[in-house]
Amino acid sequence: MKYDLADRTVAITGAAGGLGADLAAALTAKGARVALLDLNPDAVCELADHLGGDSVARGWRADVRDLDNLDQVMTEVAAHFERLDVVVAGAGIGSAIGPITGMTHEEWERTIDVNLNGVWRTFKAALPHVAYQRGHLLAVASMASFIHSPLHAPYSASKAGVLALCNSLRPELRQFGVTVGSAHPSFFRSLMVDEVLDDPVARSVWHDFGGLFKLVPREVVVQAIVKGIERRAKQIVVPKRFTITAQAPGLFRPSVERFIFQDSRVTQAITHYVAQQLG
Repeated sequence: MKYDLADRTVAITGAAGGLGADLAAALTAKGARVALLDLNPDAVCELADHLGGDSVARGWRADVRDLDNLDQVMTEVAAHFERLDVVVAGAGIGSAIGPITGMTHEEWERTIDVNLNGVWRTFKAALPHVAYQRGHLLAVASMASFIHSPLHAPYSASKAGVLALCNSLRPELRQFGVTVGSAHPSFFRSLMVDEVLDDPVARSVWHDFGGLFKLVPREVVVQAIVKGIERRAKQIVVPKRFTITAQAPGLFRPSVERFIFQDSRVTQAITHYVAQQLG
């Protein structure tokens, strides 16, 4: 059954980026109202004006490394639009291409903190509002969730972690009517990709961005994400030639969730947890 986006509110982190801005425009074309969250408040406020103003779109400064900030922003979003149905955790950063021997711990920690911990914080802050609407959580991950490139360990680890986070949350939250999905695009034109296109190390790793790693038009990624939200899809893979690669690790996951992590067991575990916290 199609999840109609008309009159629903969608919050997008990283909304000032190319993908976030294009996604916001595509969602408003579907009749959704969009909350534009980004570290750059001027950019998202300008975008909001372009999309139709406060009744349709509004910008907030949001930092995915700050849970208190996200809690406040999500509360303001729900109050302003009188609901919050869908959250797209789209904020992310790249990482330098190179071997572990030349990597600093600051680079590793920053990549993990923004790309993985940032998704967790975004979902945690949004969940009370999204659960009330029995809505949808979507994390923008990457094909790096499945294809772990050499010389790109922080990014690959962060995106694989996002996939695992979504897979773990899905059976946990479905009893509350909340669905969880992850999007896994291959390379497409963005500020992040533009920074590495001329890097000889990156070109060596990814075969000069040809063949399997040929750039995908950004509008194709946007369209796939919108359709994925409308289907409340578990995974969105772009381009489709990577579908088998993406699905292979999860071949046995439905059986595991059905026979090992049944809703009754998850509910019982949550009940025990609450009792421990109260006791």
